[in-house]
Amino acid sequence: MVAKKPTWVIDKERAKRQAAHETVWLFGLHAVRDALLNPKREKLRLVLTKNAADKLGDAIAMGGVEPEIVDPRKFDVPIDEGSVHQGAALEAKPLNWGKLDDVAISGTGAPLVVLLDRVTDPHNVGAVLRSAEVFGARAVIAPHRHSAPETGALAKTASGALERQPYLRVANLSDAMEELRAMGFFLIGLAGESETELSVGLAQAATRPVALVLGAEGPGLREKTRETCDVLVRIPAAGGFGSLNVSNAAAISLYAAVTRAM
Repeated sequence: MVAKKPTWVIDKERAKRQAAHETVWLFGLHAVRDALLNPKREKLRLVLTKNAADKLGDAIAMGGVEPEIVDPRKFDVPIDEGSVHQGAALEAKPLNWGKLDDVAISGTGAPLVVLLDRVTDPHNVGAVLRSAEVFGARAVIAPHRHSAPETGALAKTASGALERQPYLRVANLSDAMEELRAMGFFLIGLAGESETELSVGLAQAATRPVALVLGAEGPGLREKTRETCDVLVRIPAAGGFGSLNVSNAAAISLYAAVTRAM
């Protein structure tokens, strides 16, 4: 008699099969060009208008995928209606950045990572990826569920950063935070109601690597996420204005982290 597999094993195998078949459609001249030039990106199908093909000539030659030239009036690819595709769309596999410890410990850039707790807006995540690249962070980390997946909208907002800035989606965010702590990272959570300012939290980190943890606008950090942080801080603001957009808060925090006195 063959033993029945546990439900969690079946679910894990199903998720692995789904991931193997998962693809993403990138669109827009900038996003498609960067993806074509990325040797780590597995490209499957390239759809272009004649005008877009002329503009992407060098990238097409290096991309390793034969373009399908189509009439602009018949640009029929599965992207959101109304998306500004500029006559360029690329079907590709999501990028695989490897394991958390490989990126966080031996990855390039400053000993600095960003964790996003249930930030689902692809435009916000794209903007965070762009800031993370600018300030040299090693990775942006988010949970598999309740986060923005790799999409054309995210790639377009990231303005090329998606191809260069590691974006890791993990099974459990608090578990990933504990892994980072074990690697020596100091976990700083952003919470508007905290009495501690960002600069004080960074001073507490001293010379340790820093993990900045940010939540979605409105709900903010979940309780478990807050409890797992080493310290909760706020970005000081003048007057009684509302909270910052998460991508703006990430940019300010990243700048503060990389320019802190060590």
